[in-house]
Formats: sequence, C-alpha cells, structure tokens
Amino acid sequence: MAAEIQPKPLTRKPILLQRVEGSQEVVNMAVIVPKEEGVISVSEDRTVRVWLKRDSGQYWPSIYHAMPSPCSCMSFNPETRRLSIGLDNGTISEFILSEDYNKMTPVKNYQAHQSRVTMVLFVLELEWVLSTGQDKQFAWHCSESGQRLGGYRTGAVASGLQFDVETRHVFIGDHSGQVTILKLEQENCTLVTTFRGHTGGVTALCWDPVQRVLFSGSSDHSVIMWDIGGRKGTAIELQGHNDKVQALSYAQHTRQLISCGGDGGIVVWNMDVERQETPEWLDSDSCQKCDQPFFWNFKQMWDSKKIGLRQHHCRKCGKAVCGKCSSKRSSIPLMGFEFEVRVCDSCHEAITDEERAPTATFHDSKHNIVHVHFDATRGWLLTSGTDKVIKLWDMTPVVS
Repeated sequence: MAAEIQPKPLTRKPILLQRVEGSQEVVNMAVIVPKEEGVISVSEDRTVRVWLKRDSGQYWPSIYHAMPSPCSCMSFNPETRRLSIGLDNGTISEFILSEDYNKMTPVKNYQAHQSRVTMVLFVLELEWVLSTGQDKQFAWHCSESGQRLGGYRTGAVASGLQFDVETRHVFIGDHSGQVTILKLEQENCTLVTTFRGHTGGVTALCWDPVQRVLFSGSSDHSVIMWDIGGRKGTAIELQGHNDKVQALSYAQHTRQLISCGGDGGIVVWNMDVERQETPEWLDSDSCQKCDQPFFWNFKQMWDSKKIGLRQHHCRKCGKAVCGKCSSKRSSIPLMGFEFEVRVCDSCHEAITDEERAPTATFHDSKHNIVHVHFDATRGWLLTSGTDKVIKLWDMTPVVS
C-alpha cells in the first residue's frame, strides 16, 4: 500500500512585491507614499526621486531632481506633502510635492549644520524641523520662519533621532552608544537624562508613544527596549542579528518590532509577551558552581594545587562559571536570546520547552539593509540596501 504523503506546513514569510532599481549610489532613505502606489527616495547620487507604479507594473520616476550635494536623510509628512531633505553639506532643503506627485516646489533652505546632516524630522504639530549632524549638533528650527530655535551639542555623532509630541521629549542616539533625552521648549532645551546599554554605537531608534517604550539598535548586533513611561528603568535586550542592526520599525496595532541589519536579516519580534531582563554578570574569583579557581586567583590555585580555569557567565542566572559547569547551550527567547547561548548546567535543566519557544521570526532580504519604512495600513515594508536597490515587501503573512 502506498504511503500517505503528508503536506509540508506552509512557512509564513514576507512576499517580495517589487524591486525598484535605477539609483547610481546607495539610497540612504526612502518612504512608501500613503494611499498611492509610490515611493520617495533620496540617494548618495544627489537625486531625489518619486517612483510611481505604471500600467506595466513597474515603478518609474515621475520626479527626478538633482540636489547640489549628496542626500543623506529625509522626512516626509503625508498630510502636507512636505519633504525635508538633509544634505551632505549641512543644509536641509524643504519642498512641497503636488497632489499627483509629479512636481516638487522648493520652499526654503535651513543652514542647519556645519557638516553632513545625519537625521531630520519634521513635526507638523509644532511646526518644527529637528535635525542632527556630523558636527555633533542637535538643532531645531521653526518651519514657518526658517529661524533656528536652539541647539544642543552631543558627545558623539548622532545616528538616531525620535520625538514625542505629547511631552516634547527628543531622543538622540549616538556613535558612543549613549542615548540622550532632552525636553524641548520654544527656544531652549533641558537635559533630562542619558543612558547607555550597548557595547557599540547606536545605529537606529524607534519610539512607541502608546506603550512609551524606546527601542535602540546598535552596531553590537543587539536591540534594547527601554521602558521610559513605566519609570522602572527596565531594559530588555533582544539578540537576533549576526551583524549590526541598521533600522527599526514598530507595528503598534500588533505590538511587533521589525529590526533589519547588515546581515540582510528582517527579524519580526513579538513584543506582546512578558519579557525578562538579562541578569547582571556576577564577579567571582572561582567558579560559583564547583569552586574551581579562575586563572588569576593565584592564592587558591596554590593552596588547592589546581590549575586556574577560564571564566564564563551563564546568560540566564548571571553566575561566573567554568567551562565544565557551562558546557550546554540553549535559546532563552523571553530574555531576548533567540540564538543558543551559554548557560550553566543547572539552568539548562530548568529551562522548559515552553521557555525555548521562539518569540521572533527570521527572514532573509538578500541585501545589506541600510534603511526601512513600514506602512502599517497596508502591511508593506520598504527596505533599502547597499546594493542600491529598494525592495517592497508584503509583511501581512508575518506581521498580523
């Protein structure tokens, strides 16, 4: 009798909808045009392009505009169709796009920075333009008058910028790994606090104004979720990339975080679970399981006539252990460890299969991602890569 063939379970993954090609250099930022089949991009090749989908199904530029300097970043406000573009020469140029997205009209220029603009944000509610630059300056301007309202010098070049309209708090992440929170007034700002948790520079920030949590991505391959609103000081670490995290986006309606990195990975994190903080690593001169001395503990080595061992740490309990007492590996998804990490033998036995159940899904974009934009209405994700290609993905199979 023929064996019954069991159908393979369908793997839920993003669906590649479109590749948008044509830029001569890297597209540093791009956005999906809401309610339109279109994309706005700014590139290192000095061009601003508005790509609209044609009857052929392909995306072609309806606007091709050359800027005087490479375009480093942008901010687009769909309500006013205002496009703010940060340039390599420190200028922010503002345009208004026509309703049919076939024309862009210059509005004004801001001499915002002494060197390359790294991030720009237009805040419609306050008529402010916020920006950071390689000159280590954060600045904000009035978009009506063009006047500079104030500035703040950061300790390192900023690479992440987010703003909370309700409280007027600005979040700045920089290359040193520090996140700075400022309170903005009309013409001055006050330092609220600074904090750091990454071992590498901050490469991306994402703010959720509903849950009041800040996500930071880093060159150390990790993402940290900072509980700002809860005032408990909790920081949840998420380890799911093999290269630096380049971009973050948060889907509020499903409480899922999308992180993308230099490894080409698109990771979708379920943030609607009770996550746990990773423990502080404990200090000890000997293994906290078998009491064998570590190699710097000369006195105990001499007294016990034993060779010193190398120190490791259990990722679950934080204890200092030797290699023999931590020979096992396990994933601990609720602590953010989606990959297997070192744990002591007793913790390995205590971790249940339920606790090993993944809380993230992993997908390959097949290009080194430098920027993402998520359109929550349609469930579309835009990724821009070092290969000069923009990809549009249908994320509804995995973000739902």
